[in-house]
Amino acid sequence: MRTPDELDALFRASGRKVTPQRQRIFRALHGNATHPTAEAVYAEVVADMPAISLKTVYQTLHDLAALGEVELLDLGTGAIRVDPNNDGAHHHVVCDECASVRDLVVEGAGPALPPRARQGFVVRRTEIVFRGRCADCARAAAVRA
Repeated sequence: MRTPDELDALFRASGRKVTPQRQRIFRALHGNATHPTAEAVYAEVVADMPAISLKTVYQTLHDLAALGEVELLDLGTGAIRVDPNNDGAHHHVVCDECASVRDLVVEGAGPALPPRARQGFVVRRTEIVFRGRCADCARAAAVRA
C-alpha cells in the first residue's frame, strides 16, 4: 500500500475527497500486517476522531479496494479482512482459534490448474489459505494442558 501522503494524491487524482477521517484511516492501515477488520480500523480511528462513522470506514476501504490499494478478503473468520500488502503475490495463514491472519510468501510457483480441469476458465491468480493454530494460541493451550 502506498504511503498516506501518496494515497491523498491518488484520491484527489481520482476525484475523491480527501478528508481528515480518510487520512486517519490511511494512517491506520499503513504498515498494518494484521489484516484488520473494518471494525478494528474503526476502533483505532474513533479513539482519535469520536465523530467518525463506521460507514465512512467501510466506504474508504471500498474506495481503496477499487483503486487497487488494498484487497478485501473473506477468509472465513466471520468478517471481511483488509489486506494492505499489495507488494506481490502471497498467501495467508489463519488461526482457527483467535482468527488472526498473517501473510505468507511461498517460494516457487503455486499449484496450477491442469488444462483439462479449466473448462474454459482463465485463471488470473491463485490464493491459498493455510489454517491451524498460531504460536500465541499454541502457547496458551500448552499452559492450559
